[in-house]
Amino acid sequence: MSVTAEIRARLEQAFAPRELDVLDESESHRGHAGFQEGGESHFRVRMRAPALAGQSRIARHRSVHAALGPEIIGRIHALALDLDA
Repeated sequence: MSVTAEIRARLEQAFAPRELDVLDESESHRGHAGFQEGGESHFRVRMRAPALAGQSRIARHRSVHAALGPEIIGRIHALALDLDA
């Protein structure tokens, strides 16, 4: 399973989002720190999930990191998050 698919599956399971976009932006970082040939090193996630309602921005980010777990977080270089309830 690709890292993109793993991220999507974990976020869907943890948050049941109304909207979820997981974009692999690795190719646009070619030549930069953390770039890996074949991609799957730099991601952008846009998620709208009622489960995030009432949480601060930092709490939302922590919730996503916890849902992804250290095994996914440890395999990627960058994760940009656009989160809302």
